[in-house]
Amino acid sequence: MEIKQNNNRWRRRVVVFTILMAFVQISKAAEPVKLVFDTDMGNDIDDALALAVIHALQDRGECELLAVTVSKQNPYAASFVDAVNTYYGHPDLPVGRVKDGMTPKPGKYVKGVVDSKNDKGKPLYPFDLEPDSEAPEAVALLRKTLAAQPDHSVVLLVVGFSTNVVRLMDSKADEYSPLSGVELISKKIKLLSMMAGSFGFEPEGPGKERIEYNVKVDIPSAKKVIENWPGELVMSPWYLGKSIQIPAVSLERDYGHSGPNPVQHAYRLWGKMPYDRPCYDLTSVLYAVRPDRDYFALTLPGMVKVSQEGRTFFQGDNKGNTRVMLANEEQQIRVREAFVFLCSQPPLRNRK
Repeated sequence: MEIKQNNNRWRRRVVVFTILMAFVQISKAAEPVKLVFDTDMGNDIDDALALAVIHALQDRGECELLAVTVSKQNPYAASFVDAVNTYYGHPDLPVGRVKDGMTPKPGKYVKGVVDSKNDKGKPLYPFDLEPDSEAPEAVALLRKTLAAQPDHSVVLLVVGFSTNVVRLMDSKADEYSPLSGVELISKKIKLLSMMAGSFGFEPEGPGKERIEYNVKVDIPSAKKVIENWPGELVMSPWYLGKSIQIPAVSLERDYGHSGPNPVQHAYRLWGKMPYDRPCYDLTSVLYAVRPDRDYFALTLPGMVKVSQEGRTFFQGDNKGNTRVMLANEEQQIRVREAFVFLCSQPPLRNRK
């Protein structure tokens, strides 16, 4: 009987392994999505897990992260990004800082993670981009990165303020490209995947639209980008991320496989554990890389208007370039499960 049970266990493991290998081969068969990630890292905590998901998908061969630009003014934000990139095995990934941007305070976690030391007095999470060091200016890095890529190949993933993006739109010809910002965007970017806004689809209904944070902090920039983006725009609204939460049990138990983890550390600094946390920014990441996996539904094309107070309103229009993400209960469950596994996936350099 014991031999038979062992054989059955072995067969199940073989089946699981075969399925996983098939999934990996399917993932590798598609061309990796070229990503540029613009984040207000250091304000809400979900930006940290969004970056972890990007690295997990990159390790699977599903995307290529070209650069990260930071729309939060605090210098520790870029250092934290560099520490996370280094942890996941990409220490040379370019990181750009906003100039004269918004929200200068460090927030609850970026400085704490960057300043953490091991028992030898060295950084617990190695990084090269010191808070007081020079770093590429965000718009210059965006132009340089886009100019070097094939036409219509880049997905711009924006999960913070629109400060860097509107400045990219307004930018002029430079050493990297003779094109204006709008021309460069139209030539190189195939999709803007953006976490922003609240459209009255939530249970409170129309007329109860909240002023969503990413829009509220820099309303003029958000208004110009959302209303005048020259290509395809897919927006993940506040209530979608609110309905999909990373469970505390995963944050507490699934991240100890590779020693101290800067993302898990950040969640501990953000609030007293245990707590579940919404996946606002992660939804835009998942759509950007896996748009055809039926994780989400989309509205028909339309236009979005941003009020002077920062409220966002969607109106269907078959000539529009914007769609809003939705998810039913079954999709929410699938997305949550995907996030649990992707967020806690060990860095490729540490897998055995």
